[in-house]
Order: sequence, then structure tokens, then C-alpha cells
Amino acid sequence: MWLAQCRVTIHEPLFYATREIGRLYETGRYLHNYALTYALGLAHSSFFNAEQVPHYAPDLAVLNEQPVYVSPAQPLDVHFQLATFKYGEEQLHVEMLQATRNTPSFGRAKEIAVGSRFECYVVSDHPIALPRWIRLGKWHSKALVAVEQVAVKEKTGPFVCPVPLNPLDVPRGMLRTFDIISMPPASLVTNARLEGAFYDLGHGLGLPIGMRYTFPPPDPAKKARR
Repeated sequence: MWLAQCRVTIHEPLFYATREIGRLYETGRYLHNYALTYALGLAHSSFFNAEQVPHYAPDLAVLNEQPVYVSPAQPLDVHFQLATFKYGEEQLHVEMLQATRNTPSFGRAKEIAVGSRFECYVVSDHPIALPRWIRLGKWHSKALVAVEQVAVKEKTGPFVCPVPLNPLDVPRGMLRTFDIISMPPASLVTNARLEGAFYDLGHGLGLPIGMRYTFPPPDPAKKARR
């Protein structure tokens, strides 16, 4: 088994809307494992989509066959900044003549500032060449990835995970206590204490063995409304 620790350093302001409060669009402190998997080039979305709907299940589930898994990222040193954006919406008459007034749209984005650092892990059954530079968030912000291979030791028993986890991906019955991080597209957990088979990282820390991309069944009511 191949296990790598990845340190991600932000080189351009990073924005993704974790929470919207009126005109304020707030970026959270954690990086979701779905976003990291795409950014590292391990999953790919279709070039064309008829609807603006993400296809996480078909894009990520194929990695379970390899198997390859990317954990969410823990903030090591995170700073924020506020950016104001404003744009004018052009309103045209039916005759295609320009309108006499311009209605501005504006808001404030709470972004992760340059220099912020994160940590995640990549698990695979074979060595992977990960990119040195990746793009993240709505602005496709540049980030530097430093990869360090970790010696793999498997153990069984109680342990603490040093990074957030996607609870959908953790083998059933392992989670004991945790704090919930509410964020789209699927909430994460942090400060997780678990029990079971794990990759030993030393000092009582570890990663659960058997993590795989898992998705809830589609909501039939939602499908019927489309």
C-alpha cells in the first residue's frame, strides 16, 4: 500500500461558497476531498454537461476499483481576506436597444488568503505521480503541493485521525466520537476518534483502512421534480 502526506500551500486567493449570508459569500476552513481529488487530476468531469449538476458518483466511484482515495484537508495555518465584487447587468429592450439604466450586482467574498497551508493524505495500492501545482475553487486558484511518502504500518485498535474525514467514506462502525463540519456537497467530521484497522502514523494517530468514495442513494422525490 502506498501512502503520501500532501502539504498544500495557497498561492492565489482561494474562494468557494461554503456559506452564503446575504451579500457575504464565505469560504470555509477545510478543503473537501471531492475538490482535492479533481484538483490532483485523479478524477475528471465531462467537458460538456447539459445541466449544471455535478456528477460526483460516476466521476469518483471509478477510483474505488484502482483503489485510490484522497482525504479531506486539515487547515495548518489559514488566513482570510475580504474581497468586494461588483458587476453591471446589461438590460436590453425587445428591439435589442440598450437600456437607459444599469443595475449593479455586488457582494463580498471571504477568501482564503495567499500563504495558507493545508494537509491531506492520498492512499493507493500503487505509487502515484501527483502534480506539483494544482488549481482550486471558483477562481481556479493556484496552489503548490509538496508530497512526502509515509511508511505504511497497519494496526488495529483505537486511534485519532489527524485530518478531517468524509463520514460516508469511512467503513461502518469505526467512528466513535467526532465534531461535524457542515459544508457542501457532503458534511465532514473532524477530531474523529475511531476504532478498527488503521494505517499507523505514530503518536496514536492513524488513517482508517478501507476508505472508499461512497454516495447516498439518489432522492426519488428530487428526481421526480426535474
